Amino acid sequence: MPTQHITRTTRRFGLVAALALTATLTTAGTAYAHAEVTADKPQALAEDVTLSFISEAESASAGFTQLRVVLPQGIAPDDVSLTDGPKGWKLKTVQDGYTVEGPALPVGTDAEHKIKVRQLPESNEIAFKTVETYSDGEVSRWIEIPSGAEEPQQPAPVLKLKAAAPGAAPTSPSPATSAPPSATDSAPSSTETPDPKDTAQENTAQENTAQEDDGSLPVPLIGVGVAVLLGLGAGGWWLARRQKTNSP
Repeated sequence: MPTQHITRTTRRFGLVAALALTATLTTAGTAYAHAEVTADKPQALAEDVTLSFISEAESASAGFTQLRVVLPQGIAPDDVSLTDGPKGWKLKTVQDGYTVEGPALPVGTDAEHKIKVRQLPESNEIAFKTVETYSDGEVSRWIEIPSGAEEPQQPAPVLKLKAAAPGAAPTSPSPATSAPPSATDSAPSSTETPDPKDTAQENTAQENTAQEDDGSLPVPLIGVGVAVLLGLGAGGWWLARRQKTNSP
């Protein structure tokens, strides 16, 4: 085989190998840029557990400014607190989880933070859907729940838990959890202005009821009684005068 032909074949093989290696590294970089969660006590119903989160940077032009984490069922937003995170970042609870945000991190810097959880739920595994926001407005959503053998492209961080310790039980609800509305909360307000017609009817009914209760007679009946007495008195006076006139 001519030397020139061997040289060309070697160059082509090297070029193909370099392209394949580049594609492999690019694919691996995309696959490994994701969000993860670990725990110091990965056990169901464990109390005062520290969860560590890491979101790997995948933007070549912007840094992280916010992470939004959706808590799994059994962990209330008021049951978590931030114990460590990027400088200047703060935790804020939302209806279904929390956010940690602050000044933009340098480009290529992973976002790491830790939270303290009051108690883990009784489950085999729990997922923490995570939405990452960069300083240029780009959003990366790691919210897909793995199911089956095939891993989703953007899986949510999943924490596998060991079985609960013997005798472990759920603690009482968090003191910060809002109490259910009481009966007085749903009662109508007493400051509403009553309708004049309703008020008049109510007063009349109350007057009639009061008259029946105290045993007194209505005014018209009293007037009739007085008239009868006056009539009887006048009749008696007339008869007495007539008898006096007719006597000798």
